[in-house]
Parts: sequence; structure tokens; C-alpha cells
Amino acid sequence: MHKSKSTIGLVCLVICIALAAGPLQAQMADQGKPSMYTYVAQWAVPRGQWADMVKVDEQDRPTLDKLVADGTLVGYGAYTNLIHQEGEPTHGTWFTAKSEGNLLKALETIYAQPGLVTAPVQGASKHWDQILTSDIYNGKAGTWKDGYLTWSQWELKPGSMRGYSELTKKAFVPILEKLLTEGTITSYGLDSEDYHQGKLGVIYEYFTVPDAASLDKANKALEDAFNSNPALGDAVRALADPHGHRDYLTRLRFMVSK
Repeated sequence: MHKSKSTIGLVCLVICIALAAGPLQAQMADQGKPSMYTYVAQWAVPRGQWADMVKVDEQDRPTLDKLVADGTLVGYGAYTNLIHQEGEPTHGTWFTAKSEGNLLKALETIYAQPGLVTAPVQGASKHWDQILTSDIYNGKAGTWKDGYLTWSQWELKPGSMRGYSELTKKAFVPILEKLLTEGTITSYGLDSEDYHQGKLGVIYEYFTVPDAASLDKANKALEDAFNSNPALGDAVRALADPHGHRDYLTRLRFMVSK
């Protein structure tokens, strides 16, 4: 980003937001965290075969549990999209590791079991894969059934990735950490593509909740942050292209986190 009046103004906005966050900055959980790597598989499943895809995902779990137990993975999960768009994913799964090597080890373990990757429903469905990375994240250890996973997709303006990460750490992480401590959310993070399949600068902000009431509470906490500090919205608009913004809401079928 070129140094200009707009850049100076953005720096001032971030400083104001950091001051507004106050002593909570000392509690930020994401500072110094190692990168995590997540493999995401999404499927556009014909409606008549939705139940078949759910069965396939359940069949994966014993293998994934072993990979978590031996330390190859740190977690995994599955979800069903609640806001349907023609030709877009209806179902998805993910697994997460501390390194790309462990992520690939898990992938090869799954590929070595043909029954997990050759089900008829998979052959009948459109399919997308991504490898994501994150160094802003946190979550509770445990196993969850049901709940919700929601995320927002943003396209950042050229040169804005570092600024947006700093804004997230200063303005949003303290709020999310409080919600995590209270049990309102069970995990959160900011992901970007490790191997780019789309535009550069695309990021995904997510959190998971145990139930609908918790989703309302988490959304309200974030809305209150914007309402109480107008500079926060200005800072986001300065860094992100609004035309690249999309929101997603999915039902969390299961999630395991070590």
C-alpha cells in the first residue's frame, strides 16, 4: 500500500481501536502461535443423496480419530450448508494439523482406504478442495455434535493482509476470547489459502457455537463492537473490498478438537 493520507488515516483508526480494546490486549491468545493447516473438502450433493453423504462422513470418523490420537491431526469436523445456492457446496468436511507434512500424511491415509473416497455419492457430486493456513485461532478441546459453523469471506485490497491481521488481533480477538471463555463459542479463527486456488487476498473469518442461542449472543457481541466504535467499520472498509464479501451459515454435524 502506498503511503498516503488514506494510509495515515488507517493507521490512526487502528491505533484508536487498539486503545479502545484496553487491557484485554495483554490477554490476546493468538500472539506467537504456530501456523495451523486445514484441508477442506466441499461437495455439491444432489438433494436425493444428502443422507448418503452424511453416512460417508460418519465412516471417516474412526480413521480420523486414530490420526488425532497419534498426533497427526489436532482436529476434524463436518457440516451441512443451510443457505443453498445453485451449483455450490451443500456439504463439507475438514481436518487440521500442525504442519503440511502431517496434513498430507492424513490425506494419504484416507486415500489408502478406497471405501472412504469412492462412494457413489462422491462420484455423483461436484467437489472442491482447499488447503488453508492460520496463525490467528483458538478453540476448546473436546467433541461436539450439532451446533453451527459460520464464516465470512472477504477479499482484501492489495497490500492489506498484514493490516487486516493486526486489526483482527487488536479489535476482534479479545471479543472472541471472552466468548470462548464463557462457552458461547467453541472455536474461532482467520484463515487464508496456503495453496491458492482463487484470488489472492481472500480470507475466511469463522467461529463455531454449540446452539442457536449462542449464535445470537456471539453475533450481538460483534455487532456491539461495531456500534460502540464507528472507527472499526471504517478500518474494515479501508482494508477490504465490499464486493468480495459473502457470509455462510452451516449446521455443524460433528467436530473434534484436541
